[in-house]
Amino acid sequence: MASITIDIPDEQLQKLQILAQESGISLEDLLRTRIEDWLSHPTSEFAQAANYVLKKNAELYRRLA
Repeated sequence: MASITIDIPDEQLQKLQILAQESGISLEDLLRTRIEDWLSHPTSEFAQAANYVLKKNAELYRRLA
């Protein structure tokens, strides 16, 4: 397993620590779970926007191909 280190503002760290504490899990588990969720389920807003752009520009893309 790999490790990463990121710098975040103290205020954000405090909010994350509170969320982890309220959930009864460690900060590391909270972050690991959110990353897994994020990678497993692309946001519906992004998918909807991508589909809209592809449909809207379908004719242009066909002409450019």
